[in-house]
Amino acid sequence: MTLLVVGSTGTLGRQVVRRALDEGYKVRCLVRSPKKAAFLKEWGAELVPGNLCYPETLKPALEGVTAVIDAATARPTDSLSIKQVDWDGKVALIQAAKAAGVERFIFFSLLDVDKYPEVPLMEIKRCTEIFLAQSGLNYTILQLCGFMQGLVGQYAIPILEKQAVWITGESSPIAYMDTQDIAKFAIAALKVPETENKTFPVVGTRAWSAEELISLCERLSGQEARITRMPINLLRTVRHVSRFFQWGWNVSDRLAFAEVMATGKPLAAPMDEVYQVFGLNPDETTTVETYMQEYFSRIMKKLKELDYEKLKTKKKAPKKTPFKKPQ
Repeated sequence: MTLLVVGSTGTLGRQVVRRALDEGYKVRCLVRSPKKAAFLKEWGAELVPGNLCYPETLKPALEGVTAVIDAATARPTDSLSIKQVDWDGKVALIQAAKAAGVERFIFFSLLDVDKYPEVPLMEIKRCTEIFLAQSGLNYTILQLCGFMQGLVGQYAIPILEKQAVWITGESSPIAYMDTQDIAKFAIAALKVPETENKTFPVVGTRAWSAEELISLCERLSGQEARITRMPINLLRTVRHVSRFFQWGWNVSDRLAFAEVMATGKPLAAPMDEVYQVFGLNPDETTTVETYMQEYFSRIMKKLKELDYEKLKTKKKAPKKTPFKKPQ
């Protein structure tokens, strides 16, 4: 089976590639920049140049492909809008996959997309789910809600560097999941007939609020966090102002998504039945505690090593004297 992974250089996409290769699949990656994706080639994947926003590049990439795993999404810093990438691009990809006779299509969506029609990214994901379901392709939709990898930059690093940790509105508990575990579900779906033409939540073992995550990071780092709260009305003002500028459209759309995480409503779902369908063991899923503990263990060890090296260098440095050595 040959897989085409779209969004393969992203936080989730690269883990999908790694997992697929480890399980013996032939993996092809659609990439905009082969240079930036060189590490995927080193792993053993085939790189094909292409871009979701240029439909003519998709047909060659799909030749001989059995299944597509779509992990692509627009980034806040992209010059292209969320609509261009996450709607126009996905529609083109689904149509091209159907024309190429692709047997399976795995799509990553978001949890509770039907509850937030005012949030551009979630509404686009909802519409894409409908379009995929009506395309005639044999599909599986996995609805996610948060990556553990993002917790490092959001909480761990600011606390270690004694910088402010920002919390917006009433913190919504989120069931974060390690992208390596999400990749397991995506690859498992290819082998389980019961996942065909269905939608599943794929979320972590429990939902964590911002306050709980900060407390965990404080305990593991031994440092106290500097918490700064941004009023939800200020966030909305920034979002509306950024809409006046084309360069701010993606930022505005992402800020709209940030409002979802400030409602106080949990982003989580029961997973017992999902694990049974996919044939995966929930006990092997990484927990937030384990993930953060491993991160802090590595970083604290590194910091101690750096301090030790500085101390050795200082001891070796020659002492300065006001007296000149005799000639």
